[in-house]
Amino acid sequence: MASLLRLPSRLLAPAAARPAALLRHRGRCLHADPAARFSAAATTTGASPAAPARAETRGGDREGQVTPQSTDFNAWYTDVIAAAELADYGPVRGTMVIRPYGYAIWEAIQDYLNVKFKETGHSNMYFPQFIPYSFIEKEASHVEGFSPELAVVTIGGGKELEEKLVVRPTSETIVNHMFTKWIQSYRDLPLMINQWANVTRWEMRTKPFIRTLEFLWQEGHTAHATLEEAEKEAMQMINVYTKFSYEHAAIPVIPGRKSKRETFAGADRTYTIEAMMGDKKALQAGTSHNLGQNFSRAFETQFMDENGQLEHVWQTSWAISTRFVGGIIMTHGDDAGLMLPPRIAPIQVVIVPIWKKGEEKGVVMEAVASVQNTLKEAGIRVKVDASELRTPGWKFNFYEMKGVPIRIELGPRDVKNRSVVISRRDVPGKQGKEFGVSMEPSTLVDHIKGRLEEIQASLLQKAIEFRDSNIVDVSSYGELKEAIAEGKWARGPWSASDADELKVKEETSGTIRCFPFEQPEGEKKCFMTGNPADEVAIFAKSY
Repeated sequence: MASLLRLPSRLLAPAAARPAALLRHRGRCLHADPAARFSAAATTTGASPAAPARAETRGGDREGQVTPQSTDFNAWYTDVIAAAELADYGPVRGTMVIRPYGYAIWEAIQDYLNVKFKETGHSNMYFPQFIPYSFIEKEASHVEGFSPELAVVTIGGGKELEEKLVVRPTSETIVNHMFTKWIQSYRDLPLMINQWANVTRWEMRTKPFIRTLEFLWQEGHTAHATLEEAEKEAMQMINVYTKFSYEHAAIPVIPGRKSKRETFAGADRTYTIEAMMGDKKALQAGTSHNLGQNFSRAFETQFMDENGQLEHVWQTSWAISTRFVGGIIMTHGDDAGLMLPPRIAPIQVVIVPIWKKGEEKGVVMEAVASVQNTLKEAGIRVKVDASELRTPGWKFNFYEMKGVPIRIELGPRDVKNRSVVISRRDVPGKQGKEFGVSMEPSTLVDHIKGRLEEIQASLLQKAIEFRDSNIVDVSSYGELKEAIAEGKWARGPWSASDADELKVKEETSGTIRCFPFEQPEGEKKCFMTGNPADEVAIFAKSY
């Protein structure tokens, strides 16, 4: 097995106007009024043409609050998605509309991964979303694993189709159909492609971003001449995901191998990155599969090797989806809303101009424009909110809700002193405020960039400490049950059977999240059977 990627230690308000009453039932958020959708519709407050003076308190001028995490984490999650304008429910049950701000976070994920995919030799392309049903049936474990989630088309153009079509749940089958056409010789290998696409899976229990009927993802597919090459590829891509999670999303995932029961339908091995959410549940944030020759044998995807022998190709597939956006929300968010790591934040700095008198507006806005241009030229994503329909206090809380890492406040007194006030989203209250930061371009840019890096590192460190404080090492089944009952992750030696693994799931609702790549040394005994064990496994409740 390839070695695990080692990450450097350095890596290591009034809220927005809220919708009308929300009815919550079993974790789902239902609207009492069709007009009061998941969106946060702005309501105009009485405001003079000149924006009022700076509100010194963090919470003054609030129009509504999200449900506290400690009261109801699921309600908090859906409240934040609404108030931060990330997504809205679609007209079909289980679907969602990703709003511009939510999509911008997804674009930040795309921007990073696209570069990494191309650096590692992959090319983007696109496959149809309609797949003949007979393709799905060719790989036995694949059809068994996906049948309950399939959306099937039987009528097209007003006529019954000769063959049913499946709306893409994943693309291994159609990819292999095309690979069989394109691969003839060892000279055609490796073949390494990626597509950005939508996927449909008929989920019974849905949750915005985390589990929806349709979602967005990237799915990579590769074909190789040898098992060793395929294994190296599968490990390389899970390492790409791990590095992205740590360095950009500030999520300290645990990479590892899935158990046989949790392995992707049709794969020999599945590698995963597991993230701990704010409620201590696990989120499978990305996967990479060594497919072996399962699909190539089903589809007769063969090549002539250098010795003139006909061989089946060895394959991989790997993916990250928009559920990662949900992971970012639930890892870093607090009762004030989102808290976005600067490297993936659509807006890194928001500038809120403040004035009391109409004649002060001109000088303030001139200084604001200068600061904005300075930061923009330095490559910092900056937004100015000069709207006069909202108070500064409302804006402070609104951009806290949207998780903007840094806020700059600039009023007449600041202009006179050639300085600004800076507030950090990750440090609440006065402790997070800095007064008198110079407007001089090089000084301001260095200061802002330094603070953004500090916030990025701070969010990662906080998440690491939270994760590590909620993982319990266990040496007996009783200790595992106790840890899971407390909502924590349990880590212990495991060599028991699939039946024992199912027993754990049925009795605790916890599953094996992974066998971590990083394993403790020394002899180990399975906590379930007492037999020798080569590895420890991590168990947890999950999304």
